[in-house]
Amino acid sequence: MLIIFLGPPGSGKGTQSLRLAADLGIAHMSTGALLRQAVEDDTPLGKQAAGYLDEGQLVPDELVVELVVARLGEPDCSAGCLLDGFPRSILQAETLDVYLAKRDLQVDRVIELQVNADELRRRMLDRSKIEGRSDDTPETIAARISVYKSSTAPLVDFYRERELLRSVDGMGTPEEVAGRIRAAVA
Repeated sequence: MLIIFLGPPGSGKGTQSLRLAADLGIAHMSTGALLRQAVEDDTPLGKQAAGYLDEGQLVPDELVVELVVARLGEPDCSAGCLLDGFPRSILQAETLDVYLAKRDLQVDRVIELQVNADELRRRMLDRSKIEGRSDDTPETIAARISVYKSSTAPLVDFYRERELLRSVDGMGTPEEVAGRIRAAVA
């Protein structure tokens, strides 16, 4: 089973995808966490990604695809994987489709979390205070939301046309949202 989570930054993708992956007994892959770890570990890919992350921009497709393909090849992904933060562009989605087709696999479901802009900003500023994330400043939040609208939001139609998309209201308590997600995956 392969599930993709879409939604703007701060919509709850990380929280909800971790919860769903545990419920389903499949691997969880956060490209954001993988990229931040690569930066922290000062890997060659991390060095390339750091500047983009600090500016709230998307890391180039070729770097992210390299990271995701390597992760999907790990043994814990053989039973399934929940992708949190990938794909973030039509090109990445098409590249993923090619990779999966070569392995006789496919995306099973795409969950889109919908949250209003004021709530997104509030969540990310709160998260910044708790986690100290450098990519959750007011300036980068605005940039990240803008990049989402221009680069990632078109994936909603891409997956809707393939009849894989389920839109879920991401407002409310984590438990309320989780219940809506479980219903959308069933």
